[in-house]
Amino acid sequence: MAKFLEIIYYFRNYWKVSLFSVAMMSLFEVIDLFVPYAIGQILNVLSGQMLDRPVQTLVATVAQLTNRPIDKFLSLGVLLVLVCIVSVGRAPIQPWLGPWFAWDTAFRARREHAEKALKKVLTLPIEFYDENNSGRIAARVAKGLSNHTWTYPEVTSQLLPKFFRVIGIFAVIWFIEWRIALLLLVSFIAILTYSLSGLKKLSDREERLDKYIENTESRTSEIITNIKTVKAFASETTELKRQQQRLDREFKVLDYRIHKGYVMLGMYERTVVQSCVFLVLAVTVLATVQGRISLGHFITTLTVSSMAYAEVEPISQLAEVFARRYAPMTRFHEFMQTPVGTDASSLAENLAAVPTYQFTGKVEFSHLTFGYDPAQPVLSDVSLLIEPYQTIALVGRSGSGKSTLVKLLFRYFEPNQGAILIDGQDIRRLDVTAYRKRLAIVHQEVDIFNGTLLDNLTYGNPHATLEQVREACRIAQADEFIHQMPGKYSTVVGERGVRLSGGQRQRIGIARALIVDPDVLIFDEATSSLDYESERSIQLAMRSILGTRTLIIIAHRLSTVREADKIVVLDKGSIVEVGNHEQLLHHGGIYQRLHSLQETGELLG
Repeated sequence: MAKFLEIIYYFRNYWKVSLFSVAMMSLFEVIDLFVPYAIGQILNVLSGQMLDRPVQTLVATVAQLTNRPIDKFLSLGVLLVLVCIVSVGRAPIQPWLGPWFAWDTAFRARREHAEKALKKVLTLPIEFYDENNSGRIAARVAKGLSNHTWTYPEVTSQLLPKFFRVIGIFAVIWFIEWRIALLLLVSFIAILTYSLSGLKKLSDREERLDKYIENTESRTSEIITNIKTVKAFASETTELKRQQQRLDREFKVLDYRIHKGYVMLGMYERTVVQSCVFLVLAVTVLATVQGRISLGHFITTLTVSSMAYAEVEPISQLAEVFARRYAPMTRFHEFMQTPVGTDASSLAENLAAVPTYQFTGKVEFSHLTFGYDPAQPVLSDVSLLIEPYQTIALVGRSGSGKSTLVKLLFRYFEPNQGAILIDGQDIRRLDVTAYRKRLAIVHQEVDIFNGTLLDNLTYGNPHATLEQVREACRIAQADEFIHQMPGKYSTVVGERGVRLSGGQRQRIGIARALIVDPDVLIFDEATSSLDYESERSIQLAMRSILGTRTLIIIAHRLSTVREADKIVVLDKGSIVEVGNHEQLLHHGGIYQRLHSLQETGELLG
């Protein structure tokens, strides 16, 4: 029930227009019943039988107003005018009061929740993306929004009005013969109860299937993303076989359990409905023969009851469509309820409200302890002071906590104990958006968006001038290859920068960071996966930045950090050595051993 309410609450900001739209469509459905009723009354006039009292009163009023005698022609004229008003008069009005509002509301809600979903994507913690495939997340959001959008008009302009139409039919038949009305009501409740029970079971199967399909689509997305690796290891056949097994399993569940279930449910419904139609026909004939109802009432009862039973199939089909879409909609709401990260407030409603910071670049890690699992600390009581414009290198074995320290600096996570200060201020008390704008990082794998070089270079500072871009590219050693590109800064680099080499992407990353003009710049393994020539270019770029701002360098290759003012060696989450290159070599500790190993490796290479 909670999941169903979530789907309804999706449109809660539009409840007034929704109620109005449903009321108007339901009113039109009920008014439409006047046509078969009027035809029954016309048949009574033509056969010389009595009109119903409300119709007699109306004809008498018209006769009095027009000074005409009450005869067959006046009665027929009044009934025909009413039929014309109900059928022809409503034709240009109904589309605007029904479908227009239904689709307008659906589109407005889609825009609203697409924005909310994007905010959710931007405020989820980093660890969420470590555990969840990006293709799966995008598919869940897209399917959820799409199914909400397409379901709403069907429910509000078709399903609900049809229920009111059936209620109106019940009222009309009750007015004519209450016994037949009760038969109609009991049969309808029985049919709908059985149908909803069957749909609930099928909907549960749909929800399980949706999870399987999501996994399959996620794997397909990974195959596309890592297609070079798939081909390099000649794993096409393996991947195809694995996906074929998944698709075959999904097909069997979808075809033999779910689709077959819907067909069986429809078969039983149709059989019961036709039996009920025949039963109503027999009872109505009997009532007419016994003189309880007129010939006109016989036609009206038979017509409107057939209309009621005719609505069972459309209602069932709409309910089936809702059941098929129910799982993706609930999965969307599950995603939207995912707890956000500590930086959720970074998406300020009014960007003008975001403060502006300017730091000297003094950073202090004070008695810092942190673990992704608090029971297993990655960092233990780390204390480190970085002076303004100082270049600090963090080195150590894999898993020693170097990158974790940077993640804490960026407030991707909060420390379990201790604090990080910048210019003496606890970074937890600063606006996270404004704070991060004063930092920049160049990762080992630089993220490149599908667009032009200029778009990627100015990503962190869209207002940068072309002169600023050129200067940053010159410092980053990126200008030499940019000017060789066919479109220079307007060159489209492709998705994930496939048209750029690893070294070129790194230099773009450095230039992008410089264009932001940060107070603290971090290089996180920026040269570890590059060839010697590319590494040399990156080192030259880094050398030209030394002393211009606070610089933190994380590196496995110690050749990158020789010129650092201070080298900090971490081991098992603790600082074990601090000093410059020469001091640490003479110290004879971990740094000296790592340096010897790399020197030996270089000589052997």
